[in-house]
Amino acid sequence: MKAELYTRDDLGELPWPETEDGAYARDYLVPLVEGGTEAFVGNVATTYGVLLVDGRVVLPVSVNDGEQGNAWVCSPYTHYVTYAGEELRVLGSGVLRAVLAAALSALGALCRWSELDRVVLVNNWLLSTNLYPAIEPAHEQAAIRFLRERFPGHAVGFCSVNRRIDGCVMVPGRRIYLVRPGEQGARQRKKWRRDLRLIERRGYEVVRPGEDDAARVVELYNLLYLDKYSRNNPQFTERFVRETMRAGTITYWALARDGRISGVLGYFHRDGTLTTPIFGYDTALPQQVGLYRMLSALVYQIAVDEGLAVNDSAGAGEFKRLRGGVPETEYRAVHVGHLPWRRRTGWVVLAWLLDRVAVPVMRRYEL
Repeated sequence: MKAELYTRDDLGELPWPETEDGAYARDYLVPLVEGGTEAFVGNVATTYGVLLVDGRVVLPVSVNDGEQGNAWVCSPYTHYVTYAGEELRVLGSGVLRAVLAAALSALGALCRWSELDRVVLVNNWLLSTNLYPAIEPAHEQAAIRFLRERFPGHAVGFCSVNRRIDGCVMVPGRRIYLVRPGEQGARQRKKWRRDLRLIERRGYEVVRPGEDDAARVVELYNLLYLDKYSRNNPQFTERFVRETMRAGTITYWALARDGRISGVLGYFHRDGTLTTPIFGYDTALPQQVGLYRMLSALVYQIAVDEGLAVNDSAGAGEFKRLRGGVPETEYRAVHVGHLPWRRRTGWVVLAWLLDRVAVPVMRRYEL
């Protein structure tokens, strides 16, 4: 089975598959590859390309050579050390925070020593949740064989994985929630339908934002994901919003009152699952207004209307469980068998520590 990599210099030669997934990948990826990632995600500087496997499976690929300061979606160091350190603030125990902070400091030294950020990430759409097209184990193995030969000094990782990939170290990442709104129990459906009715009760209407609203969309996303959570989340630009609106690769809906948008979501779906890489609201408004609840209910209604499951990403665990969310650990599957022992050691130790320390903490504190 053949795999080929196309970058900015030869992207015009890529024979895009004449499938729904192929058309979607072309419309989403061509601007990012040709325009450069930083024009669309401000804190991602990487070499970006498109991997074509078996002439029909299209997977975006980011190639990192140890760049510093990238968003966690592109930098394992940011994900497992920097961002993890910020998450410690939610822990109630000061002693536990101190112990884990010391452990993260040691882990950071290990990650730098083993050059964790020299990595090729497969199926990296530069989003927090990367949905896969229909793919078989043979496609994954073909990608590994090709990329380990093309980039012999890099680890080869697969993003957003929830099953084992042969020949890979399984590195825990996040605790996500999977929701099937069309299959919920009566009590769970009642909760989010009550949330949905809040839209009218609070005087909001559901509208489709246009390209002229791109700045407001970015502002609301930033208020939630950058200002409230972490600036190590992807920093989407207005150009990203306008381009994905224009191409239809992300579908946007907003909550507006008196002509002003107060909340926004942007979703796409693949292989029966929906996810929302764009989500935000005016955090200055009182929590009692319920913007998060209304936006989440709108997502569930869209999923019901389109017959989809929802990958509800991470965070707000109790809220999502009460609405039918089933927790699941998401992994990066990383192939390191071709690397020297020092490079392999970092990934193996990282996976071992996260599995035995971080995963129990995520479960305990619903991170």
